[in-house]
Amino acid sequence: MSRFQRGFTLIELLVVIAIIAILIGLLLPAVQKVREAAARSQCSNNLKQFGLAAHNFHQTNNFLPPGGMTDAPPFATANNGGWGSSWAVFILPFIEQENMYKQFTFPGNSGWGATNNPQKATGVVIKIFRCPSSPFPELVPSPPPGTGAGGLMGNSYVGVSGAVSTAINGYVDPDFNTGGAGAGCCTGGIGAGNGLMIPGTPKIKMATIRDGTSNTVMISEQNDFLYTANNTRVNWSVGGLHGWLIGWHSTATPPMVGNGGDMRTFNMTTVRYKINQKSGWPNTPGNCGTVGVCDNIGTNIPLNSAHPSGVNSVFGDGSVRFLTDNLDLDVLGKIANRQDGQAPPQY
Repeated sequence: MSRFQRGFTLIELLVVIAIIAILIGLLLPAVQKVREAAARSQCSNNLKQFGLAAHNFHQTNNFLPPGGMTDAPPFATANNGGWGSSWAVFILPFIEQENMYKQFTFPGNSGWGATNNPQKATGVVIKIFRCPSSPFPELVPSPPPGTGAGGLMGNSYVGVSGAVSTAINGYVDPDFNTGGAGAGCCTGGIGAGNGLMIPGTPKIKMATIRDGTSNTVMISEQNDFLYTANNTRVNWSVGGLHGWLIGWHSTATPPMVGNGGDMRTFNMTTVRYKINQKSGWPNTPGNCGTVGVCDNIGTNIPLNSAHPSGVNSVFGDGSVRFLTDNLDLDVLGKIANRQDGQAPPQY
């Protein structure tokens, strides 16, 4: 006699599937949290490397790297004008990219217009320029002329060039300029020169930072989507349109630039809004002149990230801290300004 082999009933099979689905539902958030924790840790390490690079730059040159500048001494033999390079270029020798830096030239328009540097940077992946949590594409949509088929990386990080006066209660700082009034390109917004990563040629020495290096933020994040008033998702950032090469177009630093001109500070931002203020911005193309948040390029795009509840930031002393969304704008303004003379409270 053949033995009857009993199998699963349909109900039993459905119960097993349901149990598996419940277990997956319970485990998935935990896995996502672990992944984000690892990504945030890597992002923090990137900023730590920037801090070390800035200190090594200072040790070599006796001043901090500029946030961005035209091609002028000490990075070239003459003031050749045009859109020059950003802080991300100047620290290359100190992030194990000295060979690339040696191939760069600074004859004018090194950040936009001259073709040598974009050619040398084409297809090169510099991992610390990208936060793993960022949803932005790795390559920028509008790279400089001369960039080859391999494209140019964007920059997840921004030099903090200071804060507008209205960000600090009861304090007026003259070191800023206001761009033109146009909503679209190319006005920028309000650009400050009271931070650590500033546009222009002034050489900031550690010893002259009035508020102290541990109280002044140097580089932070700007790498997540914003949402306009009609709920359109936009990838506006100062390093995400043209890439990490471009910096500034003048040897002057606010307030020596003059109001009403082009105040776009590529790869730099001036604090004007709270951290992760992502929604409610003017519809495309934004409003560069009045609001300072737009597609090309808003000088006042807020610090933001895809991390839950805040952004990683490296300070002048090289320490990396996580600044939360609920940080008061007054406190954020104080730690963005190197010379307001007001010690920030505990945060």
